[in-house]
Amino acid sequence: MTLGALGVVYGDIGTSPLYALKEVFHGGHVPLNSQNILGVLSLLFWTMTIVVSFKYVLLILRADNNGEGGLIAMLALATQAVKEKPTLRRVLMGVGLFGTAIFFGDAVITPAMTVLGAVEGIDVYAPQYHQLIVPITLIVLAGLFAVQRFGTGGVGKAFGPVMLVWFASLTLLGLPQILENPKVLAAVNPVYAIEFCLHYGWVAFVALGAVVLVVTGGEALYADLGHFGKQPIRIAWYAIVMPALVINYFGQGALLLEDPTAIKNPFYLIAPSWAEMPLFGLATLAAIVASQALITAAFSVTKQAVQLGILPRMRIVHTSVRDIGQIYVPFINWMLFGFVVVAVVMFGSSSKLAGAYGVAVTIDMTITTVMTFFVIRYGWKYPLALCVAATGFFFLIDVTFLASNLLKVAAGGWFPLLIGIWMFTLMLTWKQGRQLLSDKLREDAIDIKGFLEAVFLSPPLRVPGSAVFLSAEQGITPNALLHNLKHNKVLHEQNLFVTVKHHEKPWIGFDKRVEVESLGNDCWQVIVHFGFKNEPDVPEALKLLETRGVHLDEMETSYFLSRDIVIPTIGSGMALWREKLFASMHRNAAAAADFLHLPTNRIVELGSKVEI
Repeated sequence: MTLGALGVVYGDIGTSPLYALKEVFHGGHVPLNSQNILGVLSLLFWTMTIVVSFKYVLLILRADNNGEGGLIAMLALATQAVKEKPTLRRVLMGVGLFGTAIFFGDAVITPAMTVLGAVEGIDVYAPQYHQLIVPITLIVLAGLFAVQRFGTGGVGKAFGPVMLVWFASLTLLGLPQILENPKVLAAVNPVYAIEFCLHYGWVAFVALGAVVLVVTGGEALYADLGHFGKQPIRIAWYAIVMPALVINYFGQGALLLEDPTAIKNPFYLIAPSWAEMPLFGLATLAAIVASQALITAAFSVTKQAVQLGILPRMRIVHTSVRDIGQIYVPFINWMLFGFVVVAVVMFGSSSKLAGAYGVAVTIDMTITTVMTFFVIRYGWKYPLALCVAATGFFFLIDVTFLASNLLKVAAGGWFPLLIGIWMFTLMLTWKQGRQLLSDKLREDAIDIKGFLEAVFLSPPLRVPGSAVFLSAEQGITPNALLHNLKHNKVLHEQNLFVTVKHHEKPWIGFDKRVEVESLGNDCWQVIVHFGFKNEPDVPEALKLLETRGVHLDEMETSYFLSRDIVIPTIGSGMALWREKLFASMHRNAAAAADFLHLPTNRIVELGSKVEI
């Protein structure tokens, strides 16, 4: 498990030595002298210690939602903790949605940044081929996104060993430099970081925007909690990852103390000449691993967001028959690839992308800290003073890094913000549109019990088989049933009125998966419950009804879905442009069937017109 955590959890943060130290001195704002080198190294060391070792590994990992982590899990915990405070809950929901949206900006910048940072080794070994950096980067990325449809199972098995070799290489590269120049170890003393900040003031504050690059990927520690658990993640960090990163950063610093001209790319120049090409290949592999981890996380976040009702249903392909976590979302895959290509071509180098990188990361770091306060205060009922002490210090650190990175908005930080705002608009529009649609349907709804009583006063012809009518609202008559009676004038021998409910918790067990209520005349009201990590397989869940006396023959069961035609509201609602956006996002019955694993050869679609 620890080996697996190395490959999946630490790919992003593990590749930060490719560019982090170089970017602090990039642009010439920080003079390159021995005192500043020690000061910057001290900042890097204590940033990793405070943000990763203390905040994420010791504190945030404790805030698990039934074993699951990540911003969506934290959002669910926080909103549940303040459910008796509706105004605060809405605010937290909005903040959490924005954090989830901005994650997609990070998922775009990370592949572009890491692969570019690795391929830029060409500038060190063969500068005459500088013009090939962008084309090679695009080729590597195109191959990476193209293989997503085959699944990550086989590739994932190699992640851990590749990253183990990578961290061993980081250690072996940095250690000789430290032994030759051991005075670099003085940077462990936080006094050097404090003196650097006090001496340079504003310049040091600006430099923090590059210092934060050493903790990019810290959110992955929490996001992948459910895959590996706390202990393997902590063991990997303290025993392997942090020692390797510190040794490599200090090794790069020792090299700069001896040869300041190595600042153009201290990571590659730290290697002996015989190791240049193997290191270039290994760095590219490590960058692919880091990129793959973010792409996979984007698929997982999308699925969870869909199940929580903040994104429209879309095609989700399962690439493994054994591991339900291995999924491929075509729309998200190619959307990310398009944005990544734009980022690589537009910025052209890791130095220019560094301006865009820190913004998304620091926003999510700050939001996670805010959510943690509400979880431990209102969920865990800890004293206010303790909660403020536990999260206030980290909040000040996060806000300082965020403020520094906001200075880079004009230099590239606008790019992930633009992606995040676009996704945030989609999420809010979908969530509000579904609520308006639900309210409208509820206004015009007919109670299912009263309707069936009226129908069976003069019952229609009963035909063999079972009918499953899916309804968004429990207890109302589905439009599909009304249209079936109107046009076909028949009713099946057995009828199930099924409502699927997704909950703000990761897992719902089989013992609580279905609720069933008899409506008489072989008609049943069924509620199917899924957590946001459960696989929403409706036919599989309905098999649990066998123990409740409801038998379904797969070959004689039809699923009736309503294909709603959405038209704008007349009166209050969303802005017209958002109503049109919602209508364009509204999927047909086939998308719902694919998401809910319904057998497409047994689906009957019936249409209706609905206002929002």
